[in-house]
Amino acid sequence: MKNKVIFSMLALSMVLASCGDKNPQQQQPSGPMPFPVQKVVKENTTTYQEYSANLQGQQNVEIRPKVSGFIEQIFVDEGQTVRKGQVLFKLETNTLSQDAGAAKAAVAAAQVEVDRLIPLVDRKIISNVTLETAKANLARAKASYNSIAANISFGTITSPVDGVIGSIPYKVGSLVSATTADPLTTVSDIRNVRAYFTMNEKQLIQFSRTFPGATLSDKIKAIPSVELILADNSVYEHKGKIETVNGLVNARTGSTEFRAQFPNPQSVLRSGGSGIIRLPVEAKDVILIPQNAVYDMQGKQMIYAVGKDNKVHSKIIETNGTSGLNFIVTGGVESGEVVVVEGVTKLADNQEIVPQEAGKNAQPAANAPVKK
Repeated sequence: MKNKVIFSMLALSMVLASCGDKNPQQQQPSGPMPFPVQKVVKENTTTYQEYSANLQGQQNVEIRPKVSGFIEQIFVDEGQTVRKGQVLFKLETNTLSQDAGAAKAAVAAAQVEVDRLIPLVDRKIISNVTLETAKANLARAKASYNSIAANISFGTITSPVDGVIGSIPYKVGSLVSATTADPLTTVSDIRNVRAYFTMNEKQLIQFSRTFPGATLSDKIKAIPSVELILADNSVYEHKGKIETVNGLVNARTGSTEFRAQFPNPQSVLRSGGSGIIRLPVEAKDVILIPQNAVYDMQGKQMIYAVGKDNKVHSKIIETNGTSGLNFIVTGGVESGEVVVVEGVTKLADNQEIVPQEAGKNAQPAANAPVKK
């Protein structure tokens, strides 16, 4: 009986072992695995240089009072669109009005004096000098009155341009003057918005060598349209044009300022905002490698090149920017080599693979035949 139990247990163990061998999930793959590869070729492409930019309206006009006075009325609100000549603020001018009354009375008195002296001079009762003095007094009185009257008109403040109202730091009742630190508001004309950005001396030299032209003006004309990346990382729908370049390098910062202008028909852009200018540059005969083909190792950029024996070998490469989803490679790999473009984190040096062509611009991997 005991022997029968032992025999049954051995038989059951053999059955279980046999079933385990047939489980496909426990079978380990053998032989080289397929990996997408791409042949390195030289080609022409467009690269993009990016620069941080500050946005300003086509015109940003600070509204300041020409005379002192209390704010009596505010006719606009922050963010409101206004037209040239529209009334913005009204200052209290009661004191000036009283001064104007006194000045007008002085004009009338001076005029009476002139009128009184004219017939006396005609009859040669008094000298002409006395009349000329009276006329000078009349002119002085009129000038004083006109000055006060002008100051009264300055109490009504209008917009000098079409635009959008900025912040209004002062409220009704505030005392303001021409020497007040902050303006009453700022009117910004944002029908066109200007983006200001800078290049350092090294970038400026590269810029001068990249774009043709004997003069700075000629080089500006040769620059293609630029793009603006907004704060939400979206690309602004309208392209802009670089209009001016400062002819001097700022001695303090070592940089030169550029200005690009963008149309703003939907008022998407706001004065005081920020963005990134993308300057397209045509690059000829450069090597492009997909970013998925590159991995980092101790701060160095690496790729896996495929040898004629279908074994991969890691190589250090040098890059200079990107073009789309590709790195621009300046060293470490030559045209005609075959590199692995996907799954590089699963590879190791001298590992054998089955190369498979991949990529939109893939070339036949002639130096990496598939192993039969």
